[in-house]
Amino acid sequence: MSDILVHTEAGVCTLTFNRPDKKNSITAAMYGALADALQAAEADATVRCVVFQGSEAIFTAGNDIADFLHQPPAGQDSPVFRFLRGLAQFPKPLVAAVCGPAVGVGTTLLFHCDLVYAGDNAAFSMPFVNLGLCPEAASSLLVPQMLGYHRAAEALLLGEPFMAEAALEVGLVNRVLPPLEAAGYAQSIARKLAAKPISALMETKRLMKKGQAAQVLAVMADEGVSFGRMLGEPAAREAFTAFMERRKPDFTKV
Repeated sequence: MSDILVHTEAGVCTLTFNRPDKKNSITAAMYGALADALQAAEADATVRCVVFQGSEAIFTAGNDIADFLHQPPAGQDSPVFRFLRGLAQFPKPLVAAVCGPAVGVGTTLLFHCDLVYAGDNAAFSMPFVNLGLCPEAASSLLVPQMLGYHRAAEALLLGEPFMAEAALEVGLVNRVLPPLEAAGYAQSIARKLAAKPISALMETKRLMKKGQAAQVLAVMADEGVSFGRMLGEPAAREAFTAFMERRKPDFTKV
């Protein structure tokens, strides 16, 4: 069975992280599948809304570290950057149902979604600094805009999780529900969207995002250059080695 499930029904395309034995961690192949699915959904006139979801226990643990080390992003055409650009430019409504941990890109992708519904067990984290890296997905722009600078600094510099109620307070999520209800609720909202005129939905989204659409892509590209450079630096090597060796990293000499 695929690690990314794609199911389309009644105008709603649902993309499900489906790698429970690895906490839904994302490989390069999965990023490629997500990028292809978004491209297909954009081109398919019958698709009017896309939903991201994981399971009731976990959304995604972020990048699969072993796969990431084996296949690091090689430029802007790598699967992860294709996915992120497709996400930022997707013209139709994007909805997410998030339960359990949403680590790294599991959180940053949500800043590109139009509606987000969280289980009360959701835990959002962006621990890029802890891996010797910088933010991605234009999160260095979008997180301060939504959270305010000091909360963004707390989230991005410390990389510690914040829970569903805190995400609701700052506007990252629209509603907090019991985990068993989050996906169903997100689907009900997606069906409401799919029943509306797609031209009006797309034009409204375009107008809301128009003011910074180019800036988002520019920041995303800038982050990508820094991210690629930092992958080869001592701090990232120490962080990833420590992760694979199941020990605490020592950054005192890097």
